[in-house]
Amino acid sequence: MKTEMINNRDLITMKLLYYFITIKSYSPIIVQGAKNEIWLENLEEDVKIVRIANNYIHNDEQMDFDIFKTKRLVAKIKRKTFSFRMKVLDIFTDLGDNVNFNKLNNNDKIYEYIDAKSEDDILKNDFVNNNFPDLKNNFDFKEEGFALFLKITNEINAKNRNEAVKNEELFEPKKIIVTFIMLLILVLVYFVGNLTLGGSFMIDRFAVYGPYVRGFHEYYRLLTGTFLHGNLFHLLSNCYALYIIGTQIESFYGKAKFIVIYLFSAICGSLMSIALSDYASVGASGAIFGLMGSLLYFGYYYRVYLGSTWKTNIIPVIVINLVLGFLVPGIDYFAHIGGLIGGVLISMALGLKYKERKSDQVNGIILSVIFIVFLAYLGIFMK
Repeated sequence: MKTEMINNRDLITMKLLYYFITIKSYSPIIVQGAKNEIWLENLEEDVKIVRIANNYIHNDEQMDFDIFKTKRLVAKIKRKTFSFRMKVLDIFTDLGDNVNFNKLNNNDKIYEYIDAKSEDDILKNDFVNNNFPDLKNNFDFKEEGFALFLKITNEINAKNRNEAVKNEELFEPKKIIVTFIMLLILVLVYFVGNLTLGGSFMIDRFAVYGPYVRGFHEYYRLLTGTFLHGNLFHLLSNCYALYIIGTQIESFYGKAKFIVIYLFSAICGSLMSIALSDYASVGASGAIFGLMGSLLYFGYYYRVYLGSTWKTNIIPVIVINLVLGFLVPGIDYFAHIGGLIGGVLISMALGLKYKERKSDQVNGIILSVIFIVFLAYLGIFMK
């Protein structure tokens, strides 16, 4: 096949798809109402949406309608992905001469429009050079014509297959061990402790209690109290929550990270409890809320794959449990809040599989240290 059989518009489109999918890890998305246009999405990039419009636009009226329609579709994507701000790069490959294109980018900081009649229109664009400085290096190919088409198509397909394998590996059921060990520990501590030492003695000696932590330096209580439960119903409700949420966290994050998240969240919950409450506290709720926070963090970054489940299941469960903590007497909602925040921060520090970014992890480590030191200062040294 000769080079001339692939027109300039299709050539630009292929090169853009190669760059954004294989180099920048954008994913094609299906948008209802979009015809002769390609939508690409990467929620981890500053420019989250790239739209390549191949439909012919003859005049300003058609352009105005196209922009209106695009903004409505972007608004739907924002609601679906729970995104508050979504920068969009809109590339037009077939604009008529009657379109007054210069007026589009004057007052819009969210949308960037490019009239891509040639490759230079893209490569010399300031917005593109600022946000995608490596685009120019990935726009030159030795291949031409049909050979170029095959190369780009094969590499895009290979990239998509690789992403599919990663997602399948991430979401496939794993062998759960640590969660069951943690459940066994909670059950054994409750029953063996009650049978041998007595429930009252266990609570008096090991519960989270600020005056003893501060006055007698019994810092172990910050952790031991999270393995105790006041009654059988308390134990069973926490075990059920741990089973449901813990198995997911262990599957998504791995066994080692699960342990770190659980223990860090438990200590954060205990520290916030002694900082803001003068009552003794027992129970694994702080650690479990930390796992909820971890699931929330995971769900946010994988919300494209989880779809509406993230908004309809994960967030409502967390909100309902937080509200119950405030409404039901005897529940240590301070531990819940501390554990929840601790779970989010330590998850950021540990990173997500296939989405680990050093900057996010460094920020997570810094915020986790600041948070736990701040709680320790309030709970131990200020009171």
